[in-house]
Amino acid sequence: MEALAAQLDRLDEALSLAVGEALDGNALAGCDDAELLRVLATASRLGRLVDAALVEATGHVHERCLTAERVDRLSTRMGCRDTNELLRRATRCSAQRASELVRAADAVHRRTALSSGELLTADYPSLREALGAGEVSSEALGGIVRALDKALPAATVAQRLAADTELAAAASGTAPDQAPPAGADDLRWQAQVWAMVLDQDGAEPREDRAQRLREIRVGRVRDGLASVRGYLLADVAAQLTLLTDAIDNPKRQPSFGPAADDDDPPERLADTRTAGQRRHDAFAAILTAAAGCADMPTLGGAAPTLTVVVRAEDLVAGVGFAHIDGIDEPVPLEVARHVGCCGKIERITCDSFGRILDIQVQDRIFTPQQRRAIATRDGGCVIPGCRIKAVCCEIHHAQEWAEGGPTSTDNGVTLCWFHHRTLGSSGWEVRIRDGVPEVRGPSWWDPHRRWRRAAKHPLWMRPRARTG
Repeated sequence: MEALAAQLDRLDEALSLAVGEALDGNALAGCDDAELLRVLATASRLGRLVDAALVEATGHVHERCLTAERVDRLSTRMGCRDTNELLRRATRCSAQRASELVRAADAVHRRTALSSGELLTADYPSLREALGAGEVSSEALGGIVRALDKALPAATVAQRLAADTELAAAASGTAPDQAPPAGADDLRWQAQVWAMVLDQDGAEPREDRAQRLREIRVGRVRDGLASVRGYLLADVAAQLTLLTDAIDNPKRQPSFGPAADDDDPPERLADTRTAGQRRHDAFAAILTAAAGCADMPTLGGAAPTLTVVVRAEDLVAGVGFAHIDGIDEPVPLEVARHVGCCGKIERITCDSFGRILDIQVQDRIFTPQQRRAIATRDGGCVIPGCRIKAVCCEIHHAQEWAEGGPTSTDNGVTLCWFHHRTLGSSGWEVRIRDGVPEVRGPSWWDPHRRWRRAAKHPLWMRPRARTG
């Protein structure tokens, strides 16, 4: 029988020719839909078969890296610290991928008994067969093993083999329910169900462990960003997801700007933010709302207050930096304007040595009654296309407070955190005329740059609908 390495070499040559034609000759461009989907299915099956070869080879490599004395181990003889490093060098994969291969190999590799030299049965024999038939990938196999390993201490061999048989059938599409072959996500979910069935008492220990490991860490600010790391309990993660979904409406639909001669641009705009950026902005809105909540505990006898310090001359000139208490790195002046728009201004006069000579407190905060009235009138963020509800918005002074604009309902408009933060640089402009907010979009959206009424409450939309 021809050696496996030689067979793979011949397949390598044939596959290289086919892929080269597809990439260099742009062969896929002329395929119809059915042919293109066939390429996807066949390429993915080839990938799973290659996975099988990788997993099987990894199993033998890992066995040779563990069973011998350290000096005689395969990894040591190849100048590597362990199996993971050897796999990374041999396959050019990441450390995470190498760990995934080892995990999969441990589950389906047939080890050799040290005493008798007998070839032992794999821990998951049915999944091993499915892997060899190209029905399950190493990614899916790794997800299955991660889920089932949590339940193995409480499971019998018969239970493990029953899970193995059913999951292999699901992967190959031969389960009794005649469902099509399951993908990696479905197989991982099914394995999690099996884990719960096999380990009925496992929920309580997992909860204890989760309680011990829960944490959030906020790193130091570097280049204007602070890293956030940690683990949320399941219910806390679910609550955060619900809040961010409520603020960042997932039903928004992308659209395009108007044509040059369009007198009435569409209200919906394409949101260029990534999903991660939208979650950040929703999280910022949650923090802002929480800080203003009456039930929030006090800090130092007062409500938790974000303090931003800036020199008056820098704010007027528009150059320089601001500083946030507790953050070493300076922040742009736009941060000071944004925070100051929603809060109090304390003007502190100091001499050249830093001695405080005078303190003047100027309140520019809209009252709860004013906020409710403005929110009712505007119905949400006034920027066209934004679907953030008014309850999650900030109140912006249409005429800047520093320029004499009053803190009144005739000078306040609702803006979401993102549009409020970027108002000075995005090209959007807001004003209030006859007590109603108006918005003027950037030239790329509306070449005519007309002012348009922005109130979105259904009550004010009805007359427009009748005349439309």
